[in-house]
Amino acid sequence: MAKSKKKTILVFGANGFIGQHLVRHILEHKDWHVIANDLKDAAVREHRDHERFEFHKGDIFNKRLMKKLVERADVVVPLAGIATPKTYILNPLRVYEVDFEANLAIVRMCVEAKKRVIWPSTSEVYGMSTDKEFHPDTSHLVMGPIGKMRWIYAASKQLMDRIIFAYGRDHGLEFTIFRPFNWIGYGQDDIHDTGGNARLITQFAGNILRGENLNLVDGGTNRRSFTHIDDAIDALVRIIENKGNVAAGKIYNIGNPQNNKSIAEIAEMMLKIAPKHPSFIEGSKKVRIVITPSHKHYGEGYQDMINRTPYVRNTQKDLQWKPKVTTRMALENIFAAYERQLSERKK
Repeated sequence: MAKSKKKTILVFGANGFIGQHLVRHILEHKDWHVIANDLKDAAVREHRDHERFEFHKGDIFNKRLMKKLVERADVVVPLAGIATPKTYILNPLRVYEVDFEANLAIVRMCVEAKKRVIWPSTSEVYGMSTDKEFHPDTSHLVMGPIGKMRWIYAASKQLMDRIIFAYGRDHGLEFTIFRPFNWIGYGQDDIHDTGGNARLITQFAGNILRGENLNLVDGGTNRRSFTHIDDAIDALVRIIENKGNVAAGKIYNIGNPQNNKSIAEIAEMMLKIAPKHPSFIEGSKKVRIVITPSHKHYGEGYQDMINRTPYVRNTQKDLQWKPKVTTRMALENIFAAYERQLSERKK
């Protein structure tokens, strides 16, 4: 009897935060073959000798390489993109070029080659919706004025969502769209970054490490539903697996409504956890929590939403999925991982 063909998953942006965790989970828990692509491979280099892993270095604007990789895959997960608020404001056209133009070309390759696409949207597409819970099928997507450049990321993602949906209806593209709600975990950004490119948790961890104040933008009253990467990847892998074709043509929020916290609450929680880890003890003694206006921290092009709470009951039902990691557990996990990294460097 001939052996059944193993599913081949193509991950663009494999060296990024989501990509590295997705690749690791697949290789450890599934029998799928992974084709990985990115500009660098530091986060996935540990897999280079794995029989079901291959890495292809290259830019996603290299259409010849992208087409070659797409044609070999069964499922394409285009994770390559820019997701840092500072870049939205300082270099909005680059955000559009990478998050929209380059990825649109990849989606069109998938349409032509008849490959299934798992598209990473964002919780930011809901914008400043006033809904208590953001529902993927019924919530209005509300964004600020054109002059607020921070919305170019959300607008690029939203338009891609609509294009993928149209390709599904009109050209038979197989797809699932997922919207991450503040996924956090080790490896998200460089803890030593001092240029303002790190996202919230890594930024605060780095501030504490260096004994710097934690800046609460506009008071830190905005709320987010923080989701640990382990829970997030569990849901994402279930989408890729797609038992009974349940996820076909669907949009899923992947987030943890139970972890809805204000930025101020996160800062306070991190300052309580940090002194438990040797590398953070001295720095944590110097840190103060301070309030800073958004225009000073990000620039005039910034605007934010008050709250992000995902509707996830369809995600839970269809995928038989439930997030398990609390915010405190997630932060403990992150500090412990950074402590291991910092201790290793001292050796």
